[in-house]
Amino acid sequence: MKTVKISIDLESPASLPEGRVDFNRLDATDERDIAAQQHIDETNAMLDAAKFARRVRTRLGLSQTEFSQRIDVSLETIRNWEQGKRCPTGAAKALLKILDKAPEAALAALE
Repeated sequence: MKTVKISIDLESPASLPEGRVDFNRLDATDERDIAAQQHIDETNAMLDAAKFARRVRTRLGLSQTEFSQRIDVSLETIRNWEQGKRCPTGAAKALLKILDKAPEAALAALE
């Protein structure tokens, strides 16, 4: 991949590279707009995590109850993950990634 270096003078808009930035809209953005977008981004991230947790479980062919027993996590936690109420973090997130990439080895290790 070719790397291109450019110099930008923030005082001179003409020096900015051509792109898809709408500077009028950017200048009109206030803290309320930023907070609203952060909320949307966080909601989408939670839904992505929910989809991932559900996909891992269904690929293993396990019900929520069976899955919770196999990975030693409460059924309520599994439901919260899959409904997007909570997001797996830390060790739980790592375990889901391992179950996604190497399910047989992960389940064997959990026996």
